[in-house]
Parts: sequence; structure tokens; C-alpha cells
Amino acid sequence: MGFSMGLNLVLLLAMVATNILSLYHLSSTTYQSQTKPPTQQQVPDYLIHQLQTIRATINHLTRHHPSTTIDTNSKTTTTIPQDLLLYSRLSPIASSCHNHPDLLHNYMSYTPFTLCPHDTDLQETLILHGCHPLPRRRCFSRTPSKPSSSLSSNPFPSSLPDSNVIWSKYNCKSFSCLVQKSPNLGFDPASEKSSSFLAFKSELDLPVTQFLDLAKAANSVIRLGIDVGGATGSFAARMKLYNITILTTTMNLGAPYSEAAALRGLVPLHVPLQQRLPLFDGVLDVVRCGHAVNRWIPVIMMEFLFYDVDRVLRGGGYLWLDRFFSKASDLENVYGPLIGKLGYKKVKWATANKPNSKNGEVYLTALLQKPVSK
Repeated sequence: MGFSMGLNLVLLLAMVATNILSLYHLSSTTYQSQTKPPTQQQVPDYLIHQLQTIRATINHLTRHHPSTTIDTNSKTTTTIPQDLLLYSRLSPIASSCHNHPDLLHNYMSYTPFTLCPHDTDLQETLILHGCHPLPRRRCFSRTPSKPSSSLSSNPFPSSLPDSNVIWSKYNCKSFSCLVQKSPNLGFDPASEKSSSFLAFKSELDLPVTQFLDLAKAANSVIRLGIDVGGATGSFAARMKLYNITILTTTMNLGAPYSEAAALRGLVPLHVPLQQRLPLFDGVLDVVRCGHAVNRWIPVIMMEFLFYDVDRVLRGGGYLWLDRFFSKASDLENVYGPLIGKLGYKKVKWATANKPNSKNGEVYLTALLQKPVSK
């Protein structure tokens, strides 16, 4: 609050000084025009300098627009896209966007009211750099040339239609190619129908039926949830069969994960792991963190993530860590205490050695229940 008041005071003084200087210059000009023949008046250098200093201070403090750099020798000017200037007056832009002006300018350099550039890779880059949410654009999104109009409401369809995806940004040009290269990424929903989140082969597994039984025994209803880093939405698809709505956060890193989830009749949220979950406080019954949430995330970022999960969970809701992996020593000394800070009840806590690991890595599957009240 102190900084905000100080900033407002500086801006007020700057505007007052600007008005005084302008008034001084105008009154001086008026007086001279009455006593001397009309001549072309030049603004004094010191006045120009002071005005420039004040304006530069205001621009620096408010940071509404990136500063424009002018080279007096080459007379070249860095041009800011007009739609970026217009949008910045209507809605705030994420502060991290200003740290990558070249990428942001490329993203906002388009012809309004025409087709948008096909720049999904640029969008992903900006989002991963913290420029999220992206500024809106006044252009029409591109669509596949001949999309299939026959879309299944079954979350485990026999196949996903290739014609509903624009493949130009991906190495693979079909879902069959993705299945062949990465059979476990969820691009073959039919193969998951009888297996995903149903089998119990080790203590690391938590079948959906067992999870629902545990919740029922605790008098906790499961209706709404989110799957953090849920790829093509396999968990959401399984829960849909039980009339439970699960949102899926996903990114299109090298493959059309969002399109695949949508083609299964699921809701993909284009949200990176470092982004605050776009949900209100205390509205979810379950949050699942799958393979995307693991030791490669910096510890402090993971701590913020867990507390954001706590924010969106209602009292009595569940945090499900599914095969979280780390070094055994780190689980004991770092991640275990980090999770313990939440004060959740351990409904399930199972560990096992990660196969073929050379660094002593282990898996953790945990089901944790948030206290009903805090």
C-alpha cells in the first residue's frame, strides 16, 4: 500500500509540474506576442528536457506501453502493433509479456478482421515464458479445411478423426502416427477403455472405483475436479462415465493434446503449470496431479502449486498425486515435508522403486483429504 501511495504521489507531482511548465510557456508566449511583431517561437531547450524527463518518468512508472526507441542518426523507430496499443488500453496484459517484446509484437502483428496467423507454436512459447493469459486478437481462428461433422460423445471412441486437426505445426500428420511413436500418451482412446484407471497391479495404482468407495465411506461427494497436466484427458474420460465433470489442463507441446481431449468430448484448459488455476476458491471435490507434476519442477514453484490446489479444493476435497517421482532421499527430506505442510489426512500413501532407475528414484501415489474446516 505504501508503494502504491508513493507511486500515486509521484504521478500527481509529475502532472502538476507538467501543467505549470506548460502554463509558464503559454503565458510567456502570450506576453511576447503583445509587445513584439509575430515571430516563430521556439520552445526553450531546458523546457523540452524537463517535459521529456517527466513523460519518461510517467511511462516508466505506469508501464502502460513499452518505450519506443528512436535512433537520431538512423531515424528508425520501433513500431508497436496498433492492436497491442489498443488492447493495452482496454485490459491489463500479463507483466511477463513485457519481458519478451519481440515475441509479443510478432503475436500481435496481424491484419484485423482477417484470418489469424497460424502461430500456435509462438503462442505456446509466450505462455511458457509467463505471458498468460495472452492478449485477445480481432481475427478469425483457422479451422481444418474438411472437418468431420460426426463427432462421438463417447469419451473412448474407436478412433479420433485426423481431419479435425491442423497438423502443419507437428512432425506427425495423423493420430495413427502419434500412437505408433508414443502408444501411452492417450491418442488411442479405444485401447484405454478397459484399462485406464481400472486395474490394480501394484500399491501405486488407485482405481477410480476404489477412490469413489473411499470418498463415499467418508461421506464426501465427488462431482467436480481438475486434472493438472492431464494430456489427452484420460482421467476425465474415465470419470465422465461416472457422471463426474473433470477439467484437464494441457499444453500442445509437440502434439495436439488439446484437440484430442476435445474430440473425446472433454474440456481442455490451455494453462501452463506455473499459472494460477482459473477457478474460484473452494469449488472442487478432487484435484489430480499426474506425470506432469514431478521433481523437475522447482521446489518453490511446486509449493505455490500445492497451495493453489488447496485454494480451489473445498473442505473435505481430495488431492490425488499419481505416480509422483523423485529421488528417495528428496521424497523423505524435501517433498514429504512440503506435502505435509498442507495438513491433509493421508488416505493413501504408497511408494515403490522406479524401474530401471540409476539415481535411486521412487514413485509416490498419495490420496490426501483436505480438512473440512480450517
